[in-house]
Amino acid sequence: MKLTINFGYWQRIIGGFLLLLIVGISSLLIFTTSPAFASINDDRYDGNIFILYAGNGSLVPSRLTLKESLQREMPSLLVYYVDDSSDCKQYSIVVSRLQEFYGRAANIIPVAVDSIPEKSNYSKDEPGYYYQGFIPQTVLLNQKGEVVFNKNGQTSFEEIDTKLREIFDLLPRSESVELKLRTFNEYNSELVEEKK
Repeated sequence: MKLTINFGYWQRIIGGFLLLLIVGISSLLIFTTSPAFASINDDRYDGNIFILYAGNGSLVPSRLTLKESLQREMPSLLVYYVDDSSDCKQYSIVVSRLQEFYGRAANIIPVAVDSIPEKSNYSKDEPGYYYQGFIPQTVLLNQKGEVVFNKNGQTSFEEIDTKLREIFDLLPRSESVELKLRTFNEYNSELVEEKK
């Protein structure tokens, strides 16, 4: 008696079983995972907050480190944050707005708290030196590297703007024109008026 094995038959059976297994696992994954619905008002992670909520991905990473900023005697604004905090998400808009007005004169350094190395001691040119364990936390250093502003929680644009005006010896807000960027339409209308 001769035993013959039909490999084509077994290949179809095993192939069908594997296909059924893949379809079953895929449908299980699709129907049992919930979509991520993160927003500015919750503490869910959904990516870099400066890109998503402030529309300003140029803030991270900062153009200069704190050490470089101190060596250049440039004022530095340290903003401690985490990407999955609603307070930090909302505050990212204020930080972006500060960069619009002071980004060329001051070094704005967003510091992801998770990126601060755990050490027992930090030097004054390391962001960990100024961090107090709260988010968001805002620390402003003048040209000499002295802390002139340190506040936990969300801070208004105006409060930080007042301190930056002092550092740069600008007129107080009450005596000067409000800092305001032109919108595209205002700029465009001025060009039209000049041509007339």
